[in-house]
Amino acid sequence: MAPSFGTSGLRGLVIDLTEEVVSDYVHAFLTTVPECSTLFIGQDLRPSSPDIAQMICRTALSAGVDVVDCGALGTPALALASMSAEAAAIMVTGSHIPADRNGLKFYVPQGEISKADETKINTAYAKRSRRTGPLGTRTSLPEAETRYVKRYIDAFGAQALKGLRVGVYRHSSVARDTIETILTNLGAVVVPLANSDTFIPVDTEAVDDQTRANLIKWSIDHALDAVASTDGDADRPLLSDATGKVIPGDVLGVLTARVLAAKTVVTPVSSNDMVRRCPEFDQVVLTRIGSPFVIAEMEKAKAPADRCVGFEANGGFLLGFDAMLLGPLAALPTRDCMLPIIAPLFAAKQQDIPLAALVTALPQCFTAADRLQEIDRAKAAIFLNDLIENTDHRTAFFAPFGAIKSVDLTDGLRVDFDSGDVVHLRPSGNAPEFRIYAQSSSETRAKTLTSQVRSAVAPHL
Repeated sequence: MAPSFGTSGLRGLVIDLTEEVVSDYVHAFLTTVPECSTLFIGQDLRPSSPDIAQMICRTALSAGVDVVDCGALGTPALALASMSAEAAAIMVTGSHIPADRNGLKFYVPQGEISKADETKINTAYAKRSRRTGPLGTRTSLPEAETRYVKRYIDAFGAQALKGLRVGVYRHSSVARDTIETILTNLGAVVVPLANSDTFIPVDTEAVDDQTRANLIKWSIDHALDAVASTDGDADRPLLSDATGKVIPGDVLGVLTARVLAAKTVVTPVSSNDMVRRCPEFDQVVLTRIGSPFVIAEMEKAKAPADRCVGFEANGGFLLGFDAMLLGPLAALPTRDCMLPIIAPLFAAKQQDIPLAALVTALPQCFTAADRLQEIDRAKAAIFLNDLIENTDHRTAFFAPFGAIKSVDLTDGLRVDFDSGDVVHLRPSGNAPEFRIYAQSSSETRAKTLTSQVRSAVAPHL
């Protein structure tokens, strides 16, 4: 299947990301930002990423665009560097999907591309549009990651996490060294865990059973207060408490928004409903799934008094205003992994309580998520459309899980039951995966419901 756009940029099999395809997409992107003469390039640790980054570099230089090579670094660190320079950027990453796939994330000088930008790029690609100019120059910017590190040390202070023991699950996250550096400079004692030279696809929204078991064992063996990690390109956080229990990304989002004293919160419809039960937030706006939709709504809350933030169920956090903690923390409206790792740890430290107690104090509402991988996307679309359009089929399919109270079609199919339970089904926008979310008043029920629905969906895909 040819590479295609989804909610996180262009994705496809590595064998399909040929020099011709990559070059055509880079030209298409560059023609949509004609006012920008500089392109920042970053990459994750997939085996294929260096070669693809070089394809991008060659194309941009031949198109008359100057290239700033930032090497291997996290997506938010690349975005911080390029946005500060008012330049465009491309990150080579497939995020959490397996290593036989990769992708390109595009950034305009103002930040992440919008759905309108995506349409322009696809149109230019279809036309095989070309940008021309005198040969560009190439420089490197190794300090891009250093600036990202400094951002959090300046904001939270060198004593912010003093006394905490935090494990860092290194796996193949491009930010594994960065996380350790930041946490150490914030005063934490860092314990490195499970470095891997082989790429491991870590999905922070659907953490696998083996990883969960590892987190529990590491927490006990090393007497940790928490374990922190990210997905492959470090725009999504993974954080577990002292028992090794994973804290869902949308719960990290709520905790982080509280630390920042946010007033307006923008989040997808798949996020935990607890955010709407927190009285300190003046407004909660629900969107379709994907950071472009979150950013589009955040753009409507530009006044400083709105104190707007956004987050996704995967934990990626977007800061829409200039915050002040111990020091200033400038807005960064792109998915970030570090802020939703640091802020909950900081809050727990400030209150002198474990992370688990911080979570328990929130309005109690529990979510669980799972996915079916390597699906037939056409079959998945037929199945989901049938549930959406055929009331009788929908009622029959969901009957084992309860009586349907209401249906939300903001993104995929969300079903609210009379019991208060929720099930949300949607295909991934950029991978052959089908996502299943469940919500309930108990954690056990949410997990059980997710498993049951997964078993019911699987035969149809």
